Amino acid sequence: MFADRANLFHMENTQRPTATEATRPNGIVERLLADKHSLPLSIALHLVPGALIVAVYALIAAPFIRAIDAPIFAAWAIALAVVLFPIQFGLLWLGRKRTGRYSLRGVLHYLDKPFSRGKITAIGIGLMVYMTVVSFSLVPLDTLVYDAAFTWIQYEGAGPSATTYLDGYSQQSLIITLLICLPFTGFTLPLIEEYYFRGFLLPRLPQLGKWAPLFNTVLFSVYHFWAPWTVLSKIVFLLPGVWFVWWKHDIRASIWMHPGSALLATTGGLIAVSMGLM
Repeated sequence: MFADRANLFHMENTQRPTATEATRPNGIVERLLADKHSLPLSIALHLVPGALIVAVYALIAAPFIRAIDAPIFAAWAIALAVVLFPIQFGLLWLGRKRTGRYSLRGVLHYLDKPFSRGKITAIGIGLMVYMTVVSFSLVPLDTLVYDAAFTWIQYEGAGPSATTYLDGYSQQSLIITLLICLPFTGFTLPLIEEYYFRGFLLPRLPQLGKWAPLFNTVLFSVYHFWAPWTVLSKIVFLLPGVWFVWWKHDIRASIWMHPGSALLATTGGLIAVSMGLM
């Protein structure tokens, strides 16, 4: 009898999970929603979307756009949308898994709004102007890097100039395409990138401490596989905003900076094309 009890006690203890096992994330949802991503997982989550965007562009979007003789930058808009919209839905789906409804709450961090609307607007506008001015001022750096290491990349529209992808198309075609793309490449897609990279991935790197913003910025810059010559300049003009979001836990700053700058640049480009300046 005592032997039976001893055997039963031994079986219960061998089958009972340890404290470490009980708290270890099980399954993809738990791993994604964990407070800390492992570095290999984080690197993959940063870079795989960029690889998918290039694949969609090369295999689907570019052939389609060439077939209808539209400006090639529309192919990148399509590729970005095909990859980023499912990512946004994936974040909402994770929210449903955590809260029971489709929501970004519980999935994204840095949503607590520690600053007043007026103060974050002023900060955001400053970051937006900084990103816009610095990104254009660093075009010579992009040119230097492109000429030194990336002239072998010869897809249509490739090059360090911010307007290379506009060359060779009629004004009417450019205006129509820019108007169609404006709501997407000018705001919605950069907004999804901020939700994903700054709201979802950045907060889950506590093991890196103060280096997390740099890690996130570098990988986000590399994620743009279609323009590797811009990695250095992207790090320069993105890092202040990313660091501020990490420091103050307010994602609105980078939303002002990145989608705001994209909207400003795209709108400015549309106006310039309409006036015959480009």
